[in-house]
Amino acid sequence: MCGIAGVARIDGGMLTPAADELLRDVACTLAHRGPDDERLLREDQVGLAFTRLSLVDPVGGGQPLVSEDGSVVLIANGEVYNHRELAASLPAGARFKTQSDCEVLLHLYQRDGLNFLDRVNGMIAVVLWDRKRGKLLFARDRFGIKPLFYHRNRERIVFASEIKALFADPATPRRLDWSGALADYGMSSAPALVHEPVNTWFEDIHLAPAATVMEIDLKDGATREHRYWSLPGAAADSDASDEEYIARYRDLLAESVRDCAMADAELGLFLSGGVDSSAVAALAGQSGLRTFSVLTGSTVLNGDAEWSHRAARLLGVPNEQILFDRDRVPGIEEWKNLLWLTETPLCSPEQFYKYELHRHARLRHPEIKGMLLGAAADEFNGGYAIGYAGGGDWDDFLANIGAMARRTSLDEQPRMAGWWEVSDLPLLKDAAVRGTRDDGFADPYDAFVAWKYRSLQQYNVWHEDRTAAGNSVEARVPFLDHRLVELVTSIPAARRANLLWDKRILREAMVGILPEELIRRPKVPFFHGEGQRHTYRTFTRMLAQGGDALLEEAFSSERAREFIHQDGVRESLRRLERDPENGSVEHLLRLVNLGLLERMTAELPVHPAAASKAPQPVTHPYADWEDAEEQIRELTLQRTPVDPEAVYAMRSDTVLACAPAQPGTWYLLVDGTCEFVLDEDEEPALTALLRSLDGETSLEKVLASAGLSLDGLRPQLEDVLDLGLVVEAAPKGAVRVR
Repeated sequence: MCGIAGVARIDGGMLTPAADELLRDVACTLAHRGPDDERLLREDQVGLAFTRLSLVDPVGGGQPLVSEDGSVVLIANGEVYNHRELAASLPAGARFKTQSDCEVLLHLYQRDGLNFLDRVNGMIAVVLWDRKRGKLLFARDRFGIKPLFYHRNRERIVFASEIKALFADPATPRRLDWSGALADYGMSSAPALVHEPVNTWFEDIHLAPAATVMEIDLKDGATREHRYWSLPGAAADSDASDEEYIARYRDLLAESVRDCAMADAELGLFLSGGVDSSAVAALAGQSGLRTFSVLTGSTVLNGDAEWSHRAARLLGVPNEQILFDRDRVPGIEEWKNLLWLTETPLCSPEQFYKYELHRHARLRHPEIKGMLLGAAADEFNGGYAIGYAGGGDWDDFLANIGAMARRTSLDEQPRMAGWWEVSDLPLLKDAAVRGTRDDGFADPYDAFVAWKYRSLQQYNVWHEDRTAAGNSVEARVPFLDHRLVELVTSIPAARRANLLWDKRILREAMVGILPEELIRRPKVPFFHGEGQRHTYRTFTRMLAQGGDALLEEAFSSERAREFIHQDGVRESLRRLERDPENGSVEHLLRLVNLGLLERMTAELPVHPAAASKAPQPVTHPYADWEDAEEQIRELTLQRTPVDPEAVYAMRSDTVLACAPAQPGTWYLLVDGTCEFVLDEDEEPALTALLRSLDGETSLEKVLASAGLSLDGLRPQLEDVLDLGLVVEAAPKGAVRVR
C-alpha cells in the first residue's frame, strides 16, 4: 500500500523545474500512504512521486522501477500476488534488479503490451511511462481495489492515489459536484440497480476505470482504453456437481488467502465472528495472527462482539476488542479529519469504527502493516439474497431484484411508469421498459451482480483503502480474487438457488475447516438491525455537539444553502435526539458531509499525516463472555433509568394485542406494524407488566398488584423504555392524547 502521483505534459511540451514543487506537495499529501520512503522523478514530459509502505522487499523494493534498457518507468500501488509464477513464465535471461513483486510488470509490458495484466493476480494501480513510444499508461486491478484519480486539460494531466493530492495542484478545479452527488442512488439509498461509472463527487475529477488499461499519447493527449477483464455471465450448463463447485471454491479461497498473507511484514485480521472473516482466519493458518473486533452497543446486541470472541477462541488466535463505550462520541475535528481522509460523502459510522480498529492495531502493534479482511464475501456469493427476498425464498429474491431493475429502467423512461401503476397485476413485461436499451442485463441476477460490482468500487473498496491507508496499513481482501468471482458468477442460472442462497457455496466449503457453529451463524449487519439505536444515538450526539456545530459549518457555504433545506435537517436531528430510530442518521450525515467537503475544498485542511489525533483507542480484555457480559452491557448500552414511583404507559402509537386463536402470544404493534412478538411462557413477567400498565398507576403499585419484582424486570424494562415503546405518562391532571 503506497501513494503514487505525478504530472505529465500531453501536448508535446516539457515539464519545467517548477513541477518539482508540485511533486513534493503531492508526495507530502500522500505521506500517510507510504511513511517508509519517498522518491521523486522528473524527466522530459513526465514527473512521478512515490511514497512507500514496504511489505515486500523492504530494503530493495523502492520505486520508480526502470526496465533494464531504460525505456519503461513504472510506479505501482498494491501487490502482485503471483509475481513468482509470472516471472517464471518470462524468457530465459530476464533479469530483475529487486525482489519487489511489482517489477515483473515491467517485463510483462515489454512482452505483452496492453495485455500485460491479463494473467496478473493481485490488487494494483499502475502508472507506466513508455519513453520509447511516448505513452503514459494508467491501469487498475479488476475490482478497483487500489485507486487512481486524475484531472486533465489540454496541456497536462495530474494523477494521484487520492483526490486530495490533486488539489495540491493550483490548476486542478476544487468544486464539489452537488447535482451529481444528490442524484446518486447511493446517496438516497433508492432501490435501483445502478451500472453507471463510479462517482468521484468532484467536478472534472476522474477515476481510472477498473479492469482497464488507459493509454495516453504524450504528443497530443489522444487516449484509448483497453478493457482486459469483465464479469462473466452464467454458463449455459455445467457437468460439475454442486459438490465439485464447492470443492473448487474451497481450493480457490484457500489459495487466495495464502496469496494475501504473503508479506515480509506482520499482518492482522478484522474478525466479526461471521463465516467470512472466520474463514480467512482459519485459512491463513497463522496461530499468532492478531485479530481485532468492534465492541459497541450495536455489536453487543447483534452478537458480533460475543461471536468474535468465541471465534478467536475456537481458532486459537488472539483477539483484541476495541471498546466504544456509550460516552465515546467522535469530536468535531475528529469527524472532519476522517471525512477528509475518506473524501466521500458516504463516510458513515462504519468508516469511523474501521478507522479506529486500524489506528489501534498500528499504535499497539507498529509491526503490523497489512490487514486481512473478510469484506466482499456477500456481493458475489449470495450474501444479500435472504435480505432482498423479504422473508421469502430464492424466487422472491429474483422477483424483488427484478423490480429494482425495472425501477432503474423507469427512471430513464418515466412516461412508461403508468403501466405499472394502473393495476396490481402486471400488464407489460420488463422487456417493454428496457426497450432499445442494450445493457446486456436481461437476467435480473446478472444486473444485480453488476450493480454490486459497481457499489464495491463506489463504497466498499474505497473506504477500506482510505481507513487503512490513513493509518499506514494495507487492506487485503481475499474474497476479491477474480478466480473466485469468475467461478460463482458463471454458475448456471438453474443452479444458483442451490449454491448461492445464503452463501451456501462458502458455508459448505468451510465444512471440516471451521467449527459448525461458525459456519451456520446467520449473517448480521455491522450495526443495523437490533442495536442500531445505539450507533444512531452516538452519531446524533456527534452532529448535535457544540450547538449543532457540524451542521452550521456544513450550511456555511452559499452552494450548501442553495441545495440543503436547513430547517428540515435541523428538525430531523431533533427527532433523532428524541428517538434514535425516528429517521436515518446516515442520510443526515451524507448531506452534512457534502457541506463539509464543500468547505474543505475552499480551504484545504492539513495533510492526513499531520492531522490531530484523537485519544488512543482502548481495548476491553476479558476471559469469558458470559462472565463479562453484564459489565460489557453496562459500558456500551445506554440505560434509561427506571423510577418505581413514576407512572408508565404504552406509547400512544403502540398497542399490545393478542389473537384469540393464539392465546399466550402477544404482538407489539407500532403504528399498525408488528415489531415484536412476546410469548407468555418465555417472558411471563414482562408480558404481565406490559398488560398492567394503565398510565394512571405508579410502577411500584403495578408491580405489587401483579406480584412482580422490579429487580428481575429492570433490564427488560430499561430496554422497552430505551426503545420508546413504554413512556412516562403525563403528570397528573394533564390531558393525555391517546
